[in-house]
Amino acid sequence: MDEIRGDEIRGKAEGTAPVPLSVLDLVTVGQGGTATQALRTGVEIAQLAERRGFHRYWVAEHHSMPGVASSSPAVILAHTAAHTERIRLGSGGVMLPNHAPLVIAEQFGTLEAMAPGRVDLGLGRAPGTDGATAAALRRTERLNEGADDFPQQLAELTRFLDDDFPDGHPYARIHAVPGPVQATAEGGVQSPARPPLWLLGSSGFSARLAGVLGLPFAFAHHFSAQNTIPALELYRESFRPSAVLDAPYALIGVAALAAEDEREARRQVLTGALSMLRLRSGRPGLVPTPEEAAAYAFTPMEREFVDSWLVNIVHGTADEVRAGLDDLAKRTGADELMITANAHGGEARLRSYGLIADAYGLPGA
Repeated sequence: MDEIRGDEIRGKAEGTAPVPLSVLDLVTVGQGGTATQALRTGVEIAQLAERRGFHRYWVAEHHSMPGVASSSPAVILAHTAAHTERIRLGSGGVMLPNHAPLVIAEQFGTLEAMAPGRVDLGLGRAPGTDGATAAALRRTERLNEGADDFPQQLAELTRFLDDDFPDGHPYARIHAVPGPVQATAEGGVQSPARPPLWLLGSSGFSARLAGVLGLPFAFAHHFSAQNTIPALELYRESFRPSAVLDAPYALIGVAALAAEDEREARRQVLTGALSMLRLRSGRPGLVPTPEEAAAYAFTPMEREFVDSWLVNIVHGTADEVRAGLDDLAKRTGADELMITANAHGGEARLRSYGLIADAYGLPGA
């Protein structure tokens, strides 16, 4: 096993956390706010996460969603790298079928050069948007083609990242720059280094592929909770030791929000639930305020959706959230929990991460 790369993947649980805790930021834009404010809040969350001992800060690629300002993960991560020093930064994830593999290799090679040894490249195969927007991104109406070709795209991306296309390959003379082998001023070369690859998923496809390739796997429990345990079991059953990992490593994304009392936590998470309801109904918009969400007249069908959505959000006081996260880690056997806080305002999200850190005795209070 490549011990250096393995150490980059595996985190160390801080305080009394049973597994490492990380942050997934959707860079949400609340009603009355702007993308500029949301991006500033993202930096504040990353800095808080670094100060309090969270292991990673990831952002996810989304498109054509007014309430989500994370359409360009590489740009956001470059900005965040300039305002942090130690925390691992990554994509959770970049949607590979939306991009040419060479472009991703160049972007994340650049990020690795900016922040050596602390960049993760998480990859998904969904479009991260609706069909029309995906067609505009990919310049094709054959949207299934990209998802079906995901293993081939992944293999090509890996070749670009490692700069090791075989002789005679059409891309053998093409190099993703910055890349893994860089000339030094003295005429030598640096040792190869590139961002660790992660596969992301909400079903069994990427779970199996990650296992077969011996890669770390991140599952989207926060919006596909019913598939979590089956997908993790499939990943572990399919796992083959590789140069990256000698044993499976599974991270799960979990929606969680802590507040001073249970009522306030419920008030905050209802904003995210209403936002998701509107998105699923084809009416995406800015994240509503707690007052708007509280006053919204849900139909019986809408109420059923919202209630089912809230069941999978760990929320309440800090101690209640800790108990919920501990239970989830135990039930799933996850090696790492990546927390995303769904709420209207940045203040509530920052407060939530701070309260969770306090509940686990993480450093830097």
